[in-house]
Amino acid sequence: MTRPITAGVDGSAESLAALAWAGREAVRRGLALRAVHVWRYEEHQGLDAGDAETQERWVRDAAAEATRTVAERHPGLAITTDVLEGDPVDILTAAAAEAELLVLGSRGHGPVVGFLLGSVGQQVIADSVRPVVLVRAGDEAAGEAAGREIVVGQHGSPEDSAAALGFAFETAAARGATVRAVRAWTLPPVFAYSPASMKLLDDAGGLEPYEKKGLAEALEPWRTRFPDVPVVEHVEIGSAGQVLLSVAGRAQLMVVGRRAHRTAVGARIGSVAHGVLHHAECPVAVVPSPEAS
Repeated sequence: MTRPITAGVDGSAESLAALAWAGREAVRRGLALRAVHVWRYEEHQGLDAGDAETQERWVRDAAAEATRTVAERHPGLAITTDVLEGDPVDILTAAAAEAELLVLGSRGHGPVVGFLLGSVGQQVIADSVRPVVLVRAGDEAAGEAAGREIVVGQHGSPEDSAAALGFAFETAAARGATVRAVRAWTLPPVFAYSPASMKLLDDAGGLEPYEKKGLAEALEPWRTRFPDVPVVEHVEIGSAGQVLLSVAGRAQLMVVGRRAHRTAVGARIGSVAHGVLHHAECPVAVVPSPEAS
C-alpha cells in the first residue's frame, strides 16, 4: 500500500508552512498529500465561535482554503482533507501510522491553534511509529535550493542509526542533495575503559580514527544503495546536540534518530532530538528506531 505524506493543520502560520513543505515533498516523492485538521469544541468555547456545528463549518472552510493554496501550486498533486474532532495526540499519532511521514508546525500560539507543538507535539513525536518532520513558520522552498545539505546524526553501531540514515539518503536522492553524516564523540571517563575496548581503540589507531571508522561502517550500506548521493563524513569532538547545531546553518533538513523513553508520566523524546527541535531553524525530521515502532 502506498502511504501519503500527511500534514497536521490547525490554521496557524506554522502549520500552513508545514502543509506547504509536505506538498513539495509529496511532489518530489510521487506521493499523495493528506491534510488532517484536528479541532476540539471545548477549545473554541467562550470565543464567540457559535455552536459546535458552526465551529465545524468554520474549521472545514479554513482547511479547504489551506489545501486550495497547495493545490494551486501543485496542480497534479492528489490531495485529501480530513477534519476530525477529538484528542489531537490520538488523532495525529494514528494519522502518522498510516503515512509515509507526518509533518507538523514547529510552534503554535494561543488556545485555538497551539496544539501542534508543546506537550501535544512532543507526545506525538514520542509515540509515532513513522518519521515526524517539524517545520517553522516562514519556511520557504528557497531553503531547499541546491548546495544546502541533508544533515543526519549518526551514533553507535550501524544498526543504531540505520533508520535515520535511510531517511536522510532517501530524502537526499529525491532532492539531488548532499548528505552530511555527523558523528560526535566525547572523551570517555577512565572507568569506561576495558581490555576489550582498549584493544578496539588500539586497532583503530586512537579515539578519533575509531569514531571515523564507526561512521564509515554505518554509511557503507547506504552509499552502496544510493551511489549517486554525495556524502560528507563529519566527525567532531563534542556533545551530539552541539555538533549538529553547529552545522545546522548549511542544512535544508536536519535528521535525528529517536528512541522514546517511557516514564511514569508518558513517553519523552531524547535530549538530542529535543535540543535540535528547539534550536535548529531548518525543518527537523525525527525518525524512530525500529524498536521504538
